[in-house]
Amino acid sequence: MADEKPADEQPADEEPADAQPAAEETAAEEPRPSLWHRVRHHRRDRLAAALIGVLTLLLGFAFAVQVRSNDTDVTYSGAREEDLVRILDDVNAREDRLRAQIQEQRTALEQLTDTDSQSSAALAEAQQRATELGILNGSIAAQGEGLTMTITDPDGRISPAIMLNTIQELRGAGAETMQVDDVRIGVSSAVTGTDGSLSIDGTALTAPYVVVVIGDPQVLATAMDIPGGVSATVRGKGGDVRIEQSELVVVDALRPLDQAQYAEPDDN
Repeated sequence: MADEKPADEQPADEEPADAQPAAEETAAEEPRPSLWHRVRHHRRDRLAAALIGVLTLLLGFAFAVQVRSNDTDVTYSGAREEDLVRILDDVNAREDRLRAQIQEQRTALEQLTDTDSQSSAALAEAQQRATELGILNGSIAAQGEGLTMTITDPDGRISPAIMLNTIQELRGAGAETMQVDDVRIGVSSAVTGTDGSLSIDGTALTAPYVVVVIGDPQVLATAMDIPGGVSATVRGKGGDVRIEQSELVVVDALRPLDQAQYAEPDDN
């Protein structure tokens, strides 16, 4: 018959009756992401963001340094030669000052931390001061540049005042130490006697009088030869003054130390 359909034929758009339930069962069986999976995924995102931020900062810093370097290069390349030399000199001078300061600090530290060095330095300074005091008070022989002055007195008219004035003029000209004949001159030296018969500190002198002085020879000689000074006074008395400058004179007459009668050291 024309309107009859075969028994095994079905519409093409119809699905089997059990297809829909199977799809729903498959969707129901897919597991949901666990909590640990979501935490790891979140941490990975944060780490990636942090890395990106660090890289961005590094790139920015590198760019800034490059720009600054380029600016400096441009500045120096446009500077004049004398400006570059001045800049280099400033840098070198600053470095030298820093090195000197470092060396000074190291030296000071070594001196402070080395007890033996402190003791040795203190002892050396004490010995130096003792030597200087000994030369000044006449208890130690001395040598150095200076002059030898010979005063003649053929008529016996040189007075104690003339000899005392000679000593004072030499001191005023910078004499560090001196002796007249064999008598060392000290702070308390006294010239006594009469014209032509002089004594210093009780020791008699004999003309011609030889004065040996340590100091600047040119200054000392000039002080003796000023108008109306020692040389002129001696010549006015019939005598004469001969001065011989030298790079090395020896003052070897020694003066006994005065014993203190009333003064005592202060231990405080």
